[in-house]
Amino acid sequence: MNNIRSQIVGCGSYLPERIVTNAELAETMETSDDWILTRTGIKQRHLASDGELTSDLAIRASERALAHAGIDANEVELIIVCTTTPDDTFPATATRVQARLGLTQGIAFDLQAVCSGFVFGLATADNFIRTGQVATALVIGAETYSRILDWEDRTTSVLFGDGAGAVVLRAGNGDDAQPGEDGWGNSRGILSTHLHSDGRHRDILYVDGGPSATQTVGYLRMSGKEVFRHAVLNLASVAEEAVAANGMAIEGIDWLVPHQANLRILEGVARKLGIARDRIIVTVDRHANTSAASIPLALDEAIRDGRIKRGDLVLMEAMGGGLTWGAALVRW
Repeated sequence: MNNIRSQIVGCGSYLPERIVTNAELAETMETSDDWILTRTGIKQRHLASDGELTSDLAIRASERALAHAGIDANEVELIIVCTTTPDDTFPATATRVQARLGLTQGIAFDLQAVCSGFVFGLATADNFIRTGQVATALVIGAETYSRILDWEDRTTSVLFGDGAGAVVLRAGNGDDAQPGEDGWGNSRGILSTHLHSDGRHRDILYVDGGPSATQTVGYLRMSGKEVFRHAVLNLASVAEEAVAANGMAIEGIDWLVPHQANLRILEGVARKLGIARDRIIVTVDRHANTSAASIPLALDEAIRDGRIKRGDLVLMEAMGGGLTWGAALVRW
């Protein structure tokens, strides 16, 4: 048995200083705090300031994650920035993060799976570590969604915010990497990852621009009811897939850390899985939907406030445009 196991040894996050409440949005568009809150559970969101780039958010989250892990940046061999809103068409935002961390070697690239990006990035880094190609990786979810929103469309613009979260992964060894009595279930680290895509549903969540198609950035477009339906079904399904693959049951999960799309989706998935609300990490009320950044932002908050503790079984899951969806089961 390959005893190499990816372990999350540090996490960090960053939110822009500017906070925009529902009441402030109501001053410039036909909406209200009650309309937004009852439909989404969102009370406020953070928006990047003029000139504040996705890489700026990413580097702040990364520095905090490295500090939390007690690891020097020069130990990082792989950087993955999961984002839909890179600084430039190219080069990859990850290379800018790499340079600002003072690194001149290793691997750095962006990964684009929209709101599922962080789970896809975690799976990618985990495979690099499991195969022995790298020992230390930095996985970042960072977004400036405010730059691709149509602020005249109240059905989408009220849903999103900006932010970044990061985790440090290291190859486990010694006792931490050994299987427990019931297999890998008792050992610390990423137990398994599960990824899916179905391009037939591209048109229910997309951006109507791009270098090849229109030579413009474009704006986010969404069919809310269709996204809701697919999200509840796919997120419940992949959660059950993850626990079943490890010979476990949903009842054994200590914490669910889902993509923070909106509160109604989170509650719909919880009902379908039979998970109590107090076992779900929820930040959408304060962060809104930060796409690939939402899971690491929520994870960092729950680690730092002590809810997630060593030995807890944590399930992270997300669905995004594409459609893409996936889950990662982790023993903390």
